[in-house]
Amino acid sequence: MTTPAPSPAHSPGTNRPIVASGLVALAIAMGIGRFAFTPLMPLMVRDGTLDVASGAEWAAANYLGYFVGALTASWFSGNPRRGLLLSLLGVAVTTLAMAAVGASSPGFLGLGLRAAAGVFSAWALICASGWCLAELARRGAAALGAWIYTGVGLGIAFAGVLTWLGGVQPAERLWLELGVIAALGGLLVQGLSHGQGTQPAQIAEREAAAVAPLRGGGQTALVICYGTFGFGYIVPATFLPAMARALAPDPLAFGLTWPLFGLAAALSVAAVARFAARGSRRRIWALAQAVMALGTALPLFVQTLPAIAASAVFVGGTFMVATMAGLQLAREARPDDPTPLLARMTAAFAAGQIAGPLMVRAIGPGRVAGWDALSWTGALATILLVLTALWLWRAEA
Repeated sequence: MTTPAPSPAHSPGTNRPIVASGLVALAIAMGIGRFAFTPLMPLMVRDGTLDVASGAEWAAANYLGYFVGALTASWFSGNPRRGLLLSLLGVAVTTLAMAAVGASSPGFLGLGLRAAAGVFSAWALICASGWCLAELARRGAAALGAWIYTGVGLGIAFAGVLTWLGGVQPAERLWLELGVIAALGGLLVQGLSHGQGTQPAQIAEREAAAVAPLRGGGQTALVICYGTFGFGYIVPATFLPAMARALAPDPLAFGLTWPLFGLAAALSVAAVARFAARGSRRRIWALAQAVMALGTALPLFVQTLPAIAASAVFVGGTFMVATMAGLQLAREARPDDPTPLLARMTAAFAAGQIAGPLMVRAIGPGRVAGWDALSWTGALATILLVLTALWLWRAEA
């Protein structure tokens, strides 16, 4: 039985606006709404806007907001495109509002804005995935769906380059610039998606796009592995530029780590989508977590800028690969009804993300046995990543 060719109305050219919409939306939602705080935190510390401990609390608030957003995104199941546009507006507004946060601002203001940005970025990820993937599948171009996730790395790299080259500016000005860019990006997505289909995705598609978890056969162990992934990547994803700033106060030196992180994420997703589309998802995930463990371990023993840059490449080049592999594993595990597994994965992943910054906050600014809070948290992340990588690899045998 032959597969009919796409109709002229669904020619390859008409798929490009959908892919571009998802790519730009994820670049804004994740690169700015979720992760722009990472390269801006050391600049805000420099400007006296906050300290490292408060930065950890703001980061945890963003991850908590992301968790809440993942749980509430079903509100837009009837029209995910509308939810996508609303969430991008929210990202732009909260980013612009961050420029008003100063040392004399109420403590809850920064926490609230970062939490709201987390909600909006989760909505954008879920709605972009649900709408774009469903539309491409209906057009016979489902294989193109993986490319929208390169937007995450590209957005991180773009925000990183802006803060790297503009690091001599006050952080509040950079927040304004990023907010304007987010607003313009939202308008671009609105234009690209105008006139495209708005039929919602099926429940399984929507939930799978929401969280990026895994597959069956010892599902409790897989939940633990995915929670470990959330804990392991979030420490460097939050604090790498701060680590680099401790070694070199010049923004042109320490600011380079975040563009490297984002570029590695974009290139790794593109490489896996292009060359390993049919590979074992467990082993792809296992390799990703093993390389990520190198990235979390390296700064423990080699505290130089090249080591921090290598850590950015190792972690940045694996966190989106693990996300993609986890998504496919979850759908393979329960193709009939993945929702319960996805809910468990969401909770574990979010808990891991929240636990990382909170552990740094709990240990505090002092040193224990010669290591600071970031080192102890990184050491625990390394051990857990190695153990779970070994389990994932052996479970495939």
